[in-house]
Amino acid sequence: MDFGFNEEQERFRVEVREFLQKELTPEFWQGLGTKPPEDQEYSQEFSRKLASRGWLGIGWPQEYGGQGRPYTDQLVCAEEIAYHRAPILYHFWAVDLAGPVLIGVGSEDLKKAYVPGILAADINFCIGFTEPEAGSDLASLQARAVADGDDYVINGQKMFISLAHKADYCLLAARTNFEAPKHRGISLFVLDMKAPGVNVSPTPTMGDMLASTVYLDSVRVNKDALVGEIDRGWYHLAICLDHERIFVGALVARRRRMFDELVEYVRSTRRNGRLLNENPHIRNNLAQIGIELDVGRLLSYRTAWLLEKGAIPFAEASMTKVLTSELDQRLTNFGVNVLGLHGQLKQGSKWVPLQGRMEQAYRVSILESIGGGTNEIQRSIIALMGLGLPRD
Repeated sequence: MDFGFNEEQERFRVEVREFLQKELTPEFWQGLGTKPPEDQEYSQEFSRKLASRGWLGIGWPQEYGGQGRPYTDQLVCAEEIAYHRAPILYHFWAVDLAGPVLIGVGSEDLKKAYVPGILAADINFCIGFTEPEAGSDLASLQARAVADGDDYVINGQKMFISLAHKADYCLLAARTNFEAPKHRGISLFVLDMKAPGVNVSPTPTMGDMLASTVYLDSVRVNKDALVGEIDRGWYHLAICLDHERIFVGALVARRRRMFDELVEYVRSTRRNGRLLNENPHIRNNLAQIGIELDVGRLLSYRTAWLLEKGAIPFAEASMTKVLTSELDQRLTNFGVNVLGLHGQLKQGSKWVPLQGRMEQAYRVSILESIGGGTNEIQRSIIALMGLGLPRD
């Protein structure tokens, strides 16, 4: 069995890599470094450069402005972008979550209204799913959308919404049927974040991001903003979450970059007169993490392959998410300990090793097993849909 890429895909990888090396100059990083921490991975300018090459919609259908290429091509591009730590937060939720749902189940009017802007990096989205009482169990969400003439009137509250304070639009989940079982009464809408009644309150997180609370006070959206079928939003949002977890798999490449830097650090750093790479504990842990990085990469390839075959990889996407998120925690926890007390210093400190990336990544890693559905929920999905085990 051949797990490699074909010659065309390898040429594409080189093309993407050379583009990133050209664009991500020290001057570019210096400019981002002057921004607040929560904005240092956010650059509409860079997103537009990707868009100009057609790389935001590599796997999207050509009739909607995409390139219609295989998902593995999209994964190749995503891997290189992740390895080079390119700033993608401007377009991430629009391209990897909202866009696939709009293309998959949205009306032609919705596709024409939003897909071109997403592919040009002219508009961006946040994802309005999580609520105070509905996190991993999204079917319990309580935001209400009540029909009123040509509109729906939406009331409720969303929490931990990334990019809400900067987003143009929100892919919003709300309950439209209050008598049906909880999985069958949810609908999706495109919400203008500047609409009257939308109030956003950003909250700093330990990972230097802003996760906002969004208050919806009698917000009116036209019925044309309904995405897909009424009351079928639960099944539509599964498309969104699977694409998110696929990109989580591509982020193995970012962890590989950090791993490579840590390996180089232990090769060149002496402690108590010995190189760190001579320490058996360090060598054994690095070997184990290297093995798991390769497993995570193969899982992400498998998920992309299943998408190409037209399958919906519920269990496989969850497997990728669980392994890579917990690997991220093990890698960064081990890395901070290898760096010693200096590993606790933040970026900008005179004595910080590896430019402080390990410390920052360690804080972010706490979120990885929670965001996108907790790993406890992912394991239930794997048991039920992957292994066919009973629910009780």
